[in-house]
Amino acid sequence: MAGLSALLESLEHQAGALHTLRAMWEGREAVAAPHPPHSPSQPSQARTGCAGRPGPAQHSPGGEMEVAGLGQVWELEEERKALWKSPEEEEEGGDLTPLSSGEPRPQRLSQPWLGRPETLQQMALRSKLSRVVDATSRLVEVEQTLLLPLIQQHPFPLHPKESIEFRNICSHMALQREGQQFEKDLREAYQCLKTIIEKLICSLAVFPSESYIPVRSALRQILQNLLAM
Repeated sequence: MAGLSALLESLEHQAGALHTLRAMWEGREAVAAPHPPHSPSQPSQARTGCAGRPGPAQHSPGGEMEVAGLGQVWELEEERKALWKSPEEEEEGGDLTPLSSGEPRPQRLSQPWLGRPETLQQMALRSKLSRVVDATSRLVEVEQTLLLPLIQQHPFPLHPKESIEFRNICSHMALQREGQQFEKDLREAYQCLKTIIEKLICSLAVFPSESYIPVRSALRQILQNLLAM
């Protein structure tokens, strides 16, 4: 049963590496994903009248909203004339908030949700990390559902050394935010995962039993997807 215990140990380390990889990938996805300026349940200020001051235009339906907005329209027209701007220019600015006398005109609202765009290198690293996560997840699934039942009937030698190394690399990579060290760890994790899959395929190749064909086929597919990056 040495093969079974080695597989269980390998699975434990691979599952730990997978947890770390997923946390890293989700963190990078959250940073890369754009954030909308407001949720659908919070209409923009340009559609609801005064910013931060609920008034009849925000709550009154139909014609009442139009009547309540006449005073705001008059103030806007006076302000436009004072600033020598046409209504078309003002509407393009998107600021419909009336101003009191002497109140400085606010600048355009900042857009914090528009973060610094990703570089091509960052996009490539995120894509590579995504493939490593996907390959690790599929490997653990195949080992649990296909290989584990078979190895209990037909044990063969396994060594968890690569799985231990794989988990250690992923743990070290999680401490690196950016830079050459992160790229180096990602390359090493990729190579280590590739070695684990290749060794499993070679180990299964010595068994003529047809029961191992689905396992080998699944492992080859995982390796092919991993090599495609």
